[in-house]
Amino acid sequence: MSDEIWRREHGDDEDVDVWESFTTPTPVWRDDTGATDSSFGDVERPPASGPPTGEFYTSEEGAVRRREPTRISIGTGLDDSAGRPTPGGRRRTVPGEPARRRADSTGSTPAVAPPRDLPVAIAVGLGLAAVFIAALLWKPVAVLAIIVLVIGFAGVEFYDRVTDKGYRPVSIVGIAACVSAPLVAYWVGERGIPLVIAFAFIAAAIAFVGADSVQSGPLPNSAITAFGVLWIGLLGSYAALIVSASNGPPSNNIGTDTLFLVVMGVVFNDIGAFFVGSAAGRTPLRPWISPNKTVEGLIGGTIGTIAAVMLASVPSDTWTSVTDRLLLAVVIAILAPLGDLFESAIKRNLDVKDFGTIVRGHGGVLDRFDGFLFTLPVVWYLLITLTPWTN
Repeated sequence: MSDEIWRREHGDDEDVDVWESFTTPTPVWRDDTGATDSSFGDVERPPASGPPTGEFYTSEEGAVRRREPTRISIGTGLDDSAGRPTPGGRRRTVPGEPARRRADSTGSTPAVAPPRDLPVAIAVGLGLAAVFIAALLWKPVAVLAIIVLVIGFAGVEFYDRVTDKGYRPVSIVGIAACVSAPLVAYWVGERGIPLVIAFAFIAAAIAFVGADSVQSGPLPNSAITAFGVLWIGLLGSYAALIVSASNGPPSNNIGTDTLFLVVMGVVFNDIGAFFVGSAAGRTPLRPWISPNKTVEGLIGGTIGTIAAVMLASVPSDTWTSVTDRLLLAVVIAILAPLGDLFESAIKRNLDVKDFGTIVRGHGGVLDRFDGFLFTLPVVWYLLITLTPWTN
């Protein structure tokens, strides 16, 4: 008997799915006495009277609906509070959603933060500069101490803030890795940095494996833990690598000279962008990130960086070539604003104004030193590639 004759005799067509019996859910028989209703499928029917309970709820329109299964989402804490459907059918917001939803629904950007206290900012900046210059003139290890303190405070600010927003990173592991990275970079060298990152990742993994349940959010929270280590610990450790280049004869100022030029370039990039942007800023650079940052401010910051690096490197016996100094200035002028924009994007996603308040007039440590993080690894690459002290 051919297949066609068999189909005619049995009333089947060519659309029969031979795998249907394996993919179609089979009926589920219940042994309990609860009534069922075809409108709810093969699930227990809610009580005929009284408020719905268990896996059912009443929507705003008065209809009885079945609850969606709870899923772990980005930002879920140990109690799975974020992303859990509420009895009214609405979902609690996930970290980063409030600001984004307000901007999308109204078509306008969130409120602009008030301007910083300029006199206080200048005074604090001058105080930090004095401490930094004194450490440069003393010995490289004193500069290392400042680097470790800055990275450590930045790490604490980051993990505290993301914890406030509903994430549950292994903060102690992240902070320890951020502090260890520059120490290892200075004393061991760049070959030791990957080990710090690897050990930190393993330590965080052990913490989540030892958790009570999947409600610990191992995927999002281990990612947040690693993010802080990479962003703050890894990138910041290149400052220690740069300073370690001065570990040699007393006349060797390769590392301290280079870091001084980086600080001058980043600081004057910020100053130039602030004053030019305030006076002539008209074209937003990335309005969804920061409405106050403009293209005109970016140009002003670039001019400030080039002028600062070219002038500050005149007495240096390391960066003696005009071409090398100009290349260093251009790198700083590009990457410092990029690091600042990235940090602002993270703050926008978390819906926070600043990561901290420890530096008066500047916000937190991470808010003040964000422009350095993207700059340092590339400057280290320039230092070992151009070897400017040989010119």
